[in-house]
Amino acid sequence: MSNQTYRFGFFRRKYHHAASVAPPEVKILFENYSEKGAMSVDHLLRFLTDVQKQENATREEAQAIVNALSSLLHRNCIHLDAFFKYLFGVDNSPLVSHEVHQDMNDPLSHYFIFTGHNSYLTGNQLSSDCSEVPIIEALQKGVKVIELDLWPNSDEDGIDVVHGRTLTSPVELIKCLRAIKAHAFDVSDYPVVVTLEDHLTPQLQAKVAEMLTETFGDMLFAPPPGECLKELPSPEFLKKRILISTKPPKEYKESKREHVVKKGNTSGGGGDKNVSDGDEDEDDEEDDDDEDEDEVDKVRKRSTPPEYKHLIAIQAGKPKGGMTECLKVDPDKVRRLSLSEEQLEDASEKYGTQIVRFTQQNVLRIYPKGTRIMSSNYDPLVGWSHGAQMVAFNMQGQGKSLWIMRGMFRANGGCGYVKKPDILLNNNAIFDPQASLPVKTTLRVTVYMGEGWYDDFPRTHFDRYSPPDFYARVGIAGVPADTVMKKTKTLEDDWTPAWEEVFEFPLTVPQLALLRIEVLDHDMSEKDDFGGQTCLPVWELRQGIRTVPLHNEDGVKCRSVKLLVRLEFV
Repeated sequence: MSNQTYRFGFFRRKYHHAASVAPPEVKILFENYSEKGAMSVDHLLRFLTDVQKQENATREEAQAIVNALSSLLHRNCIHLDAFFKYLFGVDNSPLVSHEVHQDMNDPLSHYFIFTGHNSYLTGNQLSSDCSEVPIIEALQKGVKVIELDLWPNSDEDGIDVVHGRTLTSPVELIKCLRAIKAHAFDVSDYPVVVTLEDHLTPQLQAKVAEMLTETFGDMLFAPPPGECLKELPSPEFLKKRILISTKPPKEYKESKREHVVKKGNTSGGGGDKNVSDGDEDEDDEEDDDDEDEDEVDKVRKRSTPPEYKHLIAIQAGKPKGGMTECLKVDPDKVRRLSLSEEQLEDASEKYGTQIVRFTQQNVLRIYPKGTRIMSSNYDPLVGWSHGAQMVAFNMQGQGKSLWIMRGMFRANGGCGYVKKPDILLNNNAIFDPQASLPVKTTLRVTVYMGEGWYDDFPRTHFDRYSPPDFYARVGIAGVPADTVMKKTKTLEDDWTPAWEEVFEFPLTVPQLALLRIEVLDHDMSEKDDFGGQTCLPVWELRQGIRTVPLHNEDGVKCRSVKLLVRLEFV
């Protein structure tokens, strides 16, 4: 126990900082699974099976825990303090595994993929610098889809990456490509997809093709020339590979029109500066997929070099005819469709099941609306509940939405790929995100206590005159019927709050639910101070009493701050 002194005017107030002690329920459990104050290996094994629900726990595992915690005087048993230390230790994770454990041999379209938006921006969408640094940072956080906007440089003889028609400063494409090559597999060997928003002439597209092939070499994956993928390969098959996804160059069609005009002996403009609108503009563009392929093939040889198109592994585009045509499934060709968050919300009201069916074979990418100038984000659950694989986020920001995004991709060992639940892959009964569903299970969360703020924060960080007044917010991010937040009582003047409160969350779609926890310091006069947060995939939670580390607002794990909770499915 240590003393803390806070100055208040001419007076000083002293507070005691007490060390963490085991909650009453933990003491009762220890008594039930021990004898005469000592927990043997067999006692611990029974506790692991009964309370922690580790049905496959072995005596060897229990022995290893006892060996790590027992003293020289008590080699084959542990006492209450050691038992509490084990429960509140970093090794007692709330997640089933920190390794890849899902089947990675299904088509790429069967996975949610950690996706960035305008990955090169260091800050806001209008005036921040463009750089390869945020690309590196995103890849090191596990992001597996990087977006680059390609524009001619000021001399129109090279390629810049820049947010077009804004005040953002450009970065050379080659710097971004080299950064991707160097860091693509820092977190896992599963593939990286590079989505290109292409605003280039045919000559510059040829330069891009050359850069891609020279930079990535054998890492680059593309279908054989002239062929379209009928089904996307699996993440396992694509390990250590980089895929390019963009629209087939629009110049092909422009050149065809010019060719047809000349063929009819009619004079017309050539259009040397035709550009291909990228994903965020493609909603207003319609690809003429019905045009005669033989005629287009003839023109291709005279316009854009074929190497550029042949490097596209996942073709993007929006067919003419409105949303119905956009969502048609071609059994002989997979493609990527991009919708803004607003377009998805509008389409989901009428085409919910069609969107889910489309995403069973094809790729759907959702991106932030254009008014998110400060690089804020949106609710990713709307996209995920419709099967969208690429829910693109501004990774340079903060806030609840980004915490939820990071929570989703803590699943499956944090490899950047999370298998979509079976309900989104069932061809026979297409999931309806709008339907009212019965409760499948209930998650019970007991929040015992927290600690670590005293070690990680200055004494006056939360309050100049006294220790913090902490409360916890606990809830679910999921489909609308499951989404809720609740809170504990506020405990005044306590660095190690012991709330000991129980919350229950009925879940209709537990496969898409994430457990959210925040801790805040209550402030009477200003906004409550942030004390830590985390978000965890419900389907990967381990039952029992677990230690939950908290993260800061940027998503970085705190050095010491953690909660002791009990997780149960009832």
